[in-house]
Amino acid sequence: MYILINLSGIYGYECTGERSISGSRLSLTVSCMQMKRAYHFHAYQPGDIIRIHDGSGWDPIKYSERLSPVSLRIRDTDVKGRNWTRAVIKAYEHTNEVLGRLKEKSISVDFEPFTLYMILRYKPRIYGEIVELLGGHVETVPTPPFHPIMPHLGKFDQEVLARVSFDFYQPFLGGSGVVGYWLPEAVITRETAGIVARSSGAEVVFLLDERQFVGLNLPQAKFSCNTYKCDGGLAYVFGRDHQLSDAFAFNTLDVDGLVRAVVEGRVDVFKENAGIPYLVYLASDLEALLSNPAQLDRFLGWMGGLEGRGVEGVSVPDFVRKKKGGEYDCLEGECSDHFRINVKDYSSWSDYYDLSLDGRTGDMRWLGMRREDGRVIGRSHGGKKVSQLWKYAFTKLFRELNRAVRFGVIDMIKRYSPETGKGDVMDFLVRYARVFFREHYEYFDMETGVDYVVEPLGDVDPTLAMKLGRVYYIMLLANHSCPRFWENIDTRVTFGNVAAISKALIELMEVYMREGLGERANFFLFEYMKLLAFPQLYYDYDLYRLQGVEGWETTERAWFDSLRSEVPNSPYNVVTRAALYTGKEALPDEVKTALGILYDFEGAVADTGHVPGEAHGSWENVEWCEHRE
Repeated sequence: MYILINLSGIYGYECTGERSISGSRLSLTVSCMQMKRAYHFHAYQPGDIIRIHDGSGWDPIKYSERLSPVSLRIRDTDVKGRNWTRAVIKAYEHTNEVLGRLKEKSISVDFEPFTLYMILRYKPRIYGEIVELLGGHVETVPTPPFHPIMPHLGKFDQEVLARVSFDFYQPFLGGSGVVGYWLPEAVITRETAGIVARSSGAEVVFLLDERQFVGLNLPQAKFSCNTYKCDGGLAYVFGRDHQLSDAFAFNTLDVDGLVRAVVEGRVDVFKENAGIPYLVYLASDLEALLSNPAQLDRFLGWMGGLEGRGVEGVSVPDFVRKKKGGEYDCLEGECSDHFRINVKDYSSWSDYYDLSLDGRTGDMRWLGMRREDGRVIGRSHGGKKVSQLWKYAFTKLFRELNRAVRFGVIDMIKRYSPETGKGDVMDFLVRYARVFFREHYEYFDMETGVDYVVEPLGDVDPTLAMKLGRVYYIMLLANHSCPRFWENIDTRVTFGNVAAISKALIELMEVYMREGLGERANFFLFEYMKLLAFPQLYYDYDLYRLQGVEGWETTERAWFDSLRSEVPNSPYNVVTRAALYTGKEALPDEVKTALGILYDFEGAVADTGHVPGEAHGSWENVEWCEHRE
């Protein structure tokens, strides 16, 4: 049944709409304003891994998880989990229901691949519902596995991750000529963008933040189909309206205020009069829908209010398709090099904006240092000033450890197959994703056989190759961005990263020992020991020579204060604690005995401080993020 309605007088335009009623579903389609709105949700959980079990590499990894019960209040329901990850994954069922009620293709969603894989392993039914959504109802946007800050990685690792992201999402993309892309934390450089664009096989739209744009003289310019010159070609970029996005995420406007802020506050009068569609792009974490019991309904009310005011919902990639295909009229030169916009290298969507020197974002939140002047920053945590110098050391250390694992894997392959080039090794590592995420690929009947995976390596023993693939992926798993997102180092996410990189180094050490290469095996042991001696990096990296924004941030006292343990049952900083916890199970006995002279393995516990952004959860232990053995 259809009811014609007259919506005259809405923002000075004559518009008509059609309301359809089918069972309990009601939808309203109004063609009124040239303004369109896009909303993107980013879904990501790093997991609660505390220990990775031994394995041959022939199967996906198995691991132990933290036991730290918590519950989240969603509407009138308490969603409980044995840890934060499990609780959020259960809560995704509620977000699926909300997203499924929106108009088809009116929003876009990315699920970080390891997050989606955990959902498959823990809650197959919820995974099936998400797959159904991604299969057609929402616009699916690829993103790299493990949520690293891509430009902080080596070029080789970025290329592997970019290729894997498109392979993982292949079942959802079809033959689309325009594909959206979500870089973790939207941190971008021309080099990284070029790597992604070359890996896609399609035209790429990078979903960014308006504060990343350089030389944007007119506010309305961000509403257009802009292009971006990256290494290797031309891509498209849209920058989210951060004020409106944050107003929803942090509850600073009610539903009516959100609707009015879009419809009345973001109008491009020129394009309205010229009949040129333009796009207001909004974005937030999918977890923003879970931040309080009423948030799901607030979002539905906001989107429904916009639709009722004549603002059509469309995803960013679909907006570009319709512009290029002629369904939406363009300004002269729109979607071409004439509408090229510059993007600041290393900018992001969620930086410490108050410390910006140029009115744009950067990556100082994850680097601990402002690139413009090389000064280390400080923040507040628990009512005290905390130096972020630890983030700079953490970043530098993990670049060294990543490089050690990468070259250890490549060199061992080339030892048995000297003619194998880096490109062949990369092909193998990209294919190894089909082992690491096997159940996901098998769900779509995609090839996961060993012969397919190791084919690029020629005559290399598959047993050795699969072990090396496993080690490399555990290293990638150790590069989640979230430890450096928070001001305090002592968190469950830092513990998880350190546990993973420790396991990768120890397993690679054992591979070289079995091959009779003791000197190289010792090198990996020494790399692992850098984690144990993390406080010593203050001197090894000459961190005292750096300058702070206020001066105190690089002092010895500030360094050691920032590393202080937040748990009562271990004196060790979280990096040493996690490395010891992994080594207690994984190290050879003789190595463990030797290290026992320097370290007390009784202090190797999986307990950590709480993540500040998870304080709204109802934790059984509110003092620290425990692990109940």
